Amino acid sequence: MNTWLVDTGPLIAYLDASHDGHAEVVAKVEPFVGRLATTSAVVTDAMHFVGHTTGPRLLVDLLTAWDVDVYDFSEPAGLPDAVALIERYANVPMDFADATLVLLAEALQVEDVLTLDRRGFSTYRTRTGRGLQLVLDH
Repeated sequence: MNTWLVDTGPLIAYLDASHDGHAEVVAKVEPFVGRLATTSAVVTDAMHFVGHTTGPRLLVDLLTAWDVDVYDFSEPAGLPDAVALIERYANVPMDFADATLVLLAEALQVEDVLTLDRRGFSTYRTRTGRGLQLVLDH
């Protein structure tokens, strides 16, 4: 089954019709058949951007409707791996949510990432050197 990793930007763009990436994300996601996966760090990041009124509920409803698998990389044992990636890509830069998606790509052996962060995710590599495929560019 085809799996896409989901970054913060597409979640926000999908929910906000005035967002520059809205049409692009909707056009790509609506016909998609497969699994969507993300991390708790991405959900936290998205919660910050959707505001404090109806935004959080809309985000939860979207994650539920899409049946997104949410993985957690915030256990102390896994944090050094995320920090190593953040340090490695400090010049890009990479934040914690991005690092967890790269770790998830490695864990699930998935290369496709739904992101608006083309600069970052075209640069990032897993610890084994594998690059990621930007879904919106294919």
